[in-house]
Amino acid sequence: MSAPPALRKAACIQGDRLVLRDAGEADAAFIHGLRTDPVRARYLSVVPPDIEAQRAWLRGYEQDNTQAYFIVADAVSSESLGTVRLYGARGLAFSWGSWLLKAGLPARCAVESALIVYHYGRLLGFESVYFEVRRENASVWRFHESCGARRVGQRDDHFLYTLTPDALAAALCRYRRYLPHGIRVTP
Repeated sequence: MSAPPALRKAACIQGDRLVLRDAGEADAAFIHGLRTDPVRARYLSVVPPDIEAQRAWLRGYEQDNTQAYFIVADAVSSESLGTVRLYGARGLAFSWGSWLLKAGLPARCAVESALIVYHYGRLLGFESVYFEVRRENASVWRFHESCGARRVGQRDDHFLYTLTPDALAAALCRYRRYLPHGIRVTP
């Protein structure tokens, strides 16, 4: 029997209009700005007001092989637009979160960044996805449900979701116009 898949960092994952690039200490100010924005981060755990804590977390992340944390960026201008993180490998499933995009971006940015995550997970050998979303974050849990995620429970103030292999394949097919050529990965 083969070993289960493992999460791996990638220097860059190229989509259609977006790229995900591995986050580093140089991204601390951008990430901290997103995570302390009272509107954008209202559904996230509170972060310390000092940017040094973000830098320290990113230094620790560099040594952590159990997750992949990316900056979502414009493929043409390289402008940083948001963050997303893959973590929690469990058998043939992985989890993702820390999905935070700048205000005012077109909806296609959310869709494409999610599809890149799903394509990358499948490329790594994962077949399904699990995650949680705060109950108050209705726009995000509605998005996930529109992609075929099934609510399987509730913990404290979070809804728990799974995206089965069939639902994942269907979502990638349904929204393929946002990522018509799949992804290209630079290790």
